[in-house]
Amino acid sequence: MMSTTRLTVHTPGLPAGGDAALRSLLGRSGFAVTEGAGEAALVLAPDGVPAALQDELRRTAAGGTPVLLVGPLLGQPLADEAGVVLGRLLPVHAVRVRPGRDAGEVTARLGGDELLLTDRWPLVEKVADDVEVLLTANSAFTDHAVATWRPLTRMATLTLGSTTATYDDPAFGRLVVRLLRRVLGRTDGPPVRAGMLGYGAIGHEHALAIGLTEGLQLAAVCDTDPLRVDAARAFAPDVRGHADGDDLLTDDGVDLVIVSTPPNTHADWVLRALQAGKSVVVEKPFCITVEEADRQIAAAADAGLTLAVYQNRRWDADYLAVKRAVRGGRLGEVFHVETFVGGYDHPCNFWHSDADVSGGAIYDWGSHYLDWILDLLPQPVEWVSATAHKRVWHDVTNADHTRVLLHFTDGVEAEFTHSDLAAARKPKFYLLGTQGALVGDWQQERIVSRSPIGLVSEDRFAVSDAPAALTLLDVDGSATALAAAAPPPQPFHRELADAILSGLPMSVTPAGSRRNIAVMQAATLSAADAGRPVAPPA
Repeated sequence: MMSTTRLTVHTPGLPAGGDAALRSLLGRSGFAVTEGAGEAALVLAPDGVPAALQDELRRTAAGGTPVLLVGPLLGQPLADEAGVVLGRLLPVHAVRVRPGRDAGEVTARLGGDELLLTDRWPLVEKVADDVEVLLTANSAFTDHAVATWRPLTRMATLTLGSTTATYDDPAFGRLVVRLLRRVLGRTDGPPVRAGMLGYGAIGHEHALAIGLTEGLQLAAVCDTDPLRVDAARAFAPDVRGHADGDDLLTDDGVDLVIVSTPPNTHADWVLRALQAGKSVVVEKPFCITVEEADRQIAAAADAGLTLAVYQNRRWDADYLAVKRAVRGGRLGEVFHVETFVGGYDHPCNFWHSDADVSGGAIYDWGSHYLDWILDLLPQPVEWVSATAHKRVWHDVTNADHTRVLLHFTDGVEAEFTHSDLAAARKPKFYLLGTQGALVGDWQQERIVSRSPIGLVSEDRFAVSDAPAALTLLDVDGSATALAAAAPPPQPFHRELADAILSGLPMSVTPAGSRRNIAVMQAATLSAADAGRPVAPPA
């Protein structure tokens, strides 16, 4: 289990609530803010540190308690203690933060070679010989320290942190946590050795991401199909192969099991893996019922192990743009959300379209699209109403067309439609707010090429694989195209490694995935009862 570290926090000049996001992250990372003396002191001072507090902090550090100073205006006495010489203050601009010469684990899984923040910062013109440079930024083609640690005086600095946007940025918060770990002497353990239970297309996706993520290592693969085990070994020759899931669970060289099996088997395999002492990643949907979700969550908590659900589409570029627009207040108060996926085509084959195995059509795409809705709208769901049609595709048991309506306790409504009978597609996203609207239209991406003998060919991607074209509409009738920036590399797997090795929280929590299971379970019951409103299980 993650230990708790007592942390003293000072916030001179910071607006009330300005550190709410950071404090929440600290709490979920094992730091307990205390009024008395802590094991470390954190100072958030965007406009400088008062003289009286400077004296107190120097005494704290002199007593052996590490102090992390965050902000661009340290004050000369503290700068002297930290071993840095400050120059002029730069204006607010895009700052590319890069690893310093002594970065170590501070920048582990940063998400690339640099981190982009918008802030102001002072040029550090010189550092003492005994100062460790953890992070740098460039100005006029010269690198300057923006984060330092001086073990001799127990003083660390992070000279960013002057804007609200910076404090709200999750990446900035994770940097602060990593700096606190550094000054406290906390280090990551050895790489987490992962074992794949099932090696299909999604299993290979995990294998690729593991190979690109610092702190994760693919150790073993299990599949009942020997050809799939051979494919895994062709990709990663050193992995051990198993044909029986029980052999994977008893493999002492595996710390983490990634359950990539059909949904109706998820709960059983997760519970067995946890009982075997392994942390677990499970494919979406998490499971079929709330009762199954509760048993898994309780088992992970009792064992002190990590349990994570692979909600990979939380990082889709178009969804991230929608989320930024909503969180940034660009629509005002959002009161209506719709999502849609589908077209007119035969459903996919095998277990995805077998209701007894997949949980039904609502669980298939609902594990993504309803997850988006619930991530955007955190308020409680009062009731769910759903309908399902079986009209054309009688060779499969999933419904051909489903519609799920969510009514929240504050009157907000949301709707998700999945259809294999939609000759005309609705927008992927349709949001209404008190100050605007947002529409995400489907795009048909294609690649046109010419063969060596001059024949023209055209490849079309599945519509569901292409990001939506997003338009923000203002109340005055103006329309603005929203850019969907590329998501960070391997975001889920980096967070997974951070959670197991460093104790940082993940964006997707088992409790959040349980909430989606409760909605989908209620929707399934409603659809079987002519759309009767059903309250999600508590």
